[in-house]
Amino acid sequence: MTLGTDIAPGLDTDALLDDPGIRIVVCCGSGGVGKTTTAAALGVRAAERGRKVVVLTIDPARRLAQSMGIDRLDNVPRRVEDIEGEGELHAMMLDMKRTFDETVEAHTDAERARAILENPFYQSLSAGFAGTQEYMAMEKLGQLRARDEWDLIVVDTPPSRSALDFLDAPKRLGSFLDGKFIRVLIAPAKIGGRAGMKFLNVGMSMMTGTLGKLLGGQFLRDVQTFVAAMDSMFGGFRTRADATYKLLQAPGTAFLVVATPERDALREAAYFVERLAAEEMPLAGLVLNRVHGSEAARLSAERALAAAENLESAGIVDQTAGKAGLGDTADPAAAVPPEAPQPPLSPEPGDETHRHEPTQHDATPREHDTAAADDVSVEQLTAGLLRLHAERMQVVAREQHTRDRFTTLHPEVLVTEVAALPGDVHDLSGLRAIGERLATGSAPAGAA
Repeated sequence: MTLGTDIAPGLDTDALLDDPGIRIVVCCGSGGVGKTTTAAALGVRAAERGRKVVVLTIDPARRLAQSMGIDRLDNVPRRVEDIEGEGELHAMMLDMKRTFDETVEAHTDAERARAILENPFYQSLSAGFAGTQEYMAMEKLGQLRARDEWDLIVVDTPPSRSALDFLDAPKRLGSFLDGKFIRVLIAPAKIGGRAGMKFLNVGMSMMTGTLGKLLGGQFLRDVQTFVAAMDSMFGGFRTRADATYKLLQAPGTAFLVVATPERDALREAAYFVERLAAEEMPLAGLVLNRVHGSEAARLSAERALAAAENLESAGIVDQTAGKAGLGDTADPAAAVPPEAPQPPLSPEPGDETHRHEPTQHDATPREHDTAAADDVSVEQLTAGLLRLHAERMQVVAREQHTRDRFTTLHPEVLVTEVAALPGDVHDLSGLRAIGERLATGSAPAGAA
């Protein structure tokens, strides 16, 4: 499909997925714009075009598992059946705490790992510390890439308040680990032995006394025990975070910003585009989801409303003589969709082909149920349809204006559009359909 003339050049997603040099595709954007469905559809299409793909999602709604016919997703990649073609598709859902536990187990000895995993402060940190989910998503991405088992990794970024949280997570966790409070708690462990205990008992007595009153003495001891056990791992966290960050900047990574044609979503998308440019991260383009259109776009909202008013007031659609007074058109029939035949607006006297008066003899329960519908005239029904069409065209115009603002600010960003669907995607066939729309990149009818 071809985008409108005012829209940036089309994004060729098939070329992106077929490129053997592209090993990571990151779908990012604000919440509720269809990132999970987009990531899944890209994974299905890439696999069916011959690549070995794993999709990593952080979506707690578990819609990805359902659409791929998998009973459940967890921290282990699971193969998706019924993929057509020579490729393979695996899918997994990030288990934040399990990923944190695996990281601890992989980078320390068994005794220290057990002490960390059983520590109450660690259990709280690994389950809900701000930024932990985003950091662990990057940690898991680094693990998957290091295994070199898949041709392509498709990442569905966390449903954060801001899409930028995914990029900020390593810095936030690093700031926490480098913070003054943590460094003070680490100091006794680094000094070691009696000197460390002396420092803890004397140098920290005032601070621990105050914090003990605020937080509780046991909580503070849990934190100190956790920090002492984790001290040897802090550098590893920072090193791996930096390595994954550089991986995201590498030429083998491509970012797809996903948005809907709404002001807030595209404003967030524009902010993300600017942030990616500032961080020198490779942006492939923008996926514009849930775009509306109409097969009868030649009938504008204004003309549809005028025709509806004329029908309701005078039973005619002639705009020259009608209530709306928009009489510039030379063809009165242009006020209604040209694709549909013109029904008579009112029956001629004595014309029984267009009007039937039911009798008691031929009345049935079904006809009684539809009696209310029989009271609606052709004029009223047509006027209602015209108003619905006018509302649809107003939505199309608003979305077009919003897209134009984005492309004016960022004419360099390649765009592909996905027409709005009447319902959610629930299976592989639906994901294939989305993948086809992503690849062909056509605007829906009337969205030019």
